[in-house]
Amino acid sequence: MISHVNIQGVTKRYHQTVAVDDIKIDIREGEFLTLLGPSGSGKTTLLMIIAGFIEPDIGRIVIAGRDVSRVQPHRRNIGVVFQNYALFPHMTVLDNIAYPLKMRRMTRKEVRRKVEDIIDVVKLRGMQDRKPHQLSGGQQQRVALARALVFNPPVLLMDEPLSALDKKLREHMQLELKQIQKQLGITVLYVTHDQEEALILSDRISIMNLGRLEQIGTADKIYDFPANRFVAEFMGETNLFRTRIIGSEKVAVLTQGIDGRTVAVKTKKPFRIGQEGYLAVRPEKVAFIDDGWCPACMYRGIIEEIIYLGDCVKYYVRLTHANALKENNSVVVKVQNRKEIFRYNRGDGVRIGWNEDDVILV
Repeated sequence: MISHVNIQGVTKRYHQTVAVDDIKIDIREGEFLTLLGPSGSGKTTLLMIIAGFIEPDIGRIVIAGRDVSRVQPHRRNIGVVFQNYALFPHMTVLDNIAYPLKMRRMTRKEVRRKVEDIIDVVKLRGMQDRKPHQLSGGQQQRVALARALVFNPPVLLMDEPLSALDKKLREHMQLELKQIQKQLGITVLYVTHDQEEALILSDRISIMNLGRLEQIGTADKIYDFPANRFVAEFMGETNLFRTRIIGSEKVAVLTQGIDGRTVAVKTKKPFRIGQEGYLAVRPEKVAFIDDGWCPACMYRGIIEEIIYLGDCVKYYVRLTHANALKENNSVVVKVQNRKEIFRYNRGDGVRIGWNEDDVILV
């Protein structure tokens, strides 16, 4: 696919703080790319640099082959949706949406046609004469989206636009937003700290931390093959165990497991004998063991805590022989909530385990 937005070695410092540290990303035409990271990771600063509201110290921003690094924001022709929507309270829905077209001095007929078209796309028909305070949160979000899309921008930037909505409405708007993006074929750069939102919306996800780009890839690649400990912990829940590489065998790395036994882990990452790291196992890959299954990684423990989440149940199991487990002796087990699944209680002695193929080395 054609690279539509090139972020070339962008760096931004505030005194001694590096807000954005040598970021290089190519965003494909028609792609939905999410910048995901905790507060202070630099994702919003990077978005504002692309929009032109912040000037980088080093690096370039190229959109559709045009270097816009020193171009004023209103001349970049980029659509932006902010977290607070930034609607004009004294204007109607129609006038809010039409505003960027009037600033471009389009004819009244052309403005009317474009506004009518985008109102249908975002499902605001019949609300043209309302003021923002007369709209629900979801409707205000649609107005902000329509205003950002009405002039057909080559790129749409979105800074946590759904964070103010309640959970049910947010989930509904996520699906609508993805549908609109695919319908229009627009390139979207989206900022969020919500992992689930990133998984639902994105073609690819860029994980940021302390101004650096930790990993970029599709949701499944990042979740199943995190580049490091930060990504493994931030992108979903995971069980981490200290380990040391003690050898290699064909395509596998031999590591020291929880209780000193050898665990073979497949990896394509470079490594050296004696290097320390972590074995990561997702909670949904851990299972309670009955007599019909005997995995390579099997341990005994006691259930310390149970959390009921509706669709699943999380058990916190304290291992009883975690000799080599330095940081924590508790393992999270996530079990789907089905009638045929046996329920355990606090204090129960159990056996848990997982397959070697489900272990990640970070």
